[in-house]
Amino acid sequence: MSDDRLIVALDVPNVLDGLALAEKLGDTVSFYKIGLGMLTGGGLALANELKQDHGKRIFLDMKFFDIGATVEAAVRGIAQFDLDFLTVHGDPYVVRAAKEGAAGKDLKILGVTVLTSLDRSDLDDACIKDGAITDLVQERAGKALEAGADGVIASPQEASLIRTLPEASGKLIVTPGVRPSGADLGDQKRVATPAQAIADGADHIVVGRPVWKAADPKSAVQSMLSELNSPQALTPNR
Repeated sequence: MSDDRLIVALDVPNVLDGLALAEKLGDTVSFYKIGLGMLTGGGLALANELKQDHGKRIFLDMKFFDIGATVEAAVRGIAQFDLDFLTVHGDPYVVRAAKEGAAGKDLKILGVTVLTSLDRSDLDDACIKDGAITDLVQERAGKALEAGADGVIASPQEASLIRTLPEASGKLIVTPGVRPSGADLGDQKRVATPAQAIADGADHIVVGRPVWKAADPKSAVQSMLSELNSPQALTPNR
């Protein structure tokens, strides 16, 4: 059985590889993420096929960031496809424009706070203001939610802090940077296990490489599903 708290990232080269992985995973996965890396490999076509023909939920991870009119137009175009989640940068004007573009549709707009592959030195290089990453994430999350975002993207390490915000009531927290115990961290720097992420207040976790790089992807998913339903994950910080 599937559990839509688990979103599997189809970070594979093209539609054929994405469909092959989805076929291997079968009914163990009900929710997939398709990101920029797949866009030129037929990502929108894959999203539509998985949604319309296979009944899967789809998280389109585009991280839109541009002037408001452009963001609004881009989101309006995406919203016609009846997908479930879409990411934009969490800047308030971007979120407001995205919500305008999604008006009248069920598409959920998620604001990106600080990418989970970044640490403080990366932010210094990008001339981002001083402060602990946890504080910056909490501040950006609050502003994105206040601007109308349906939820935010944040690392598992910040989920519990975001849950304490008044603006987070009834909103979604989606956490990439989730790795099963003992898994290779790859380029992720702020991580947690699936159970810990859920216990700390995440509604959904996003996992890619630990699934598609596994010798047996279906078994890897089943192991994570067991962890999501373990005692460690059953006391979310709400």
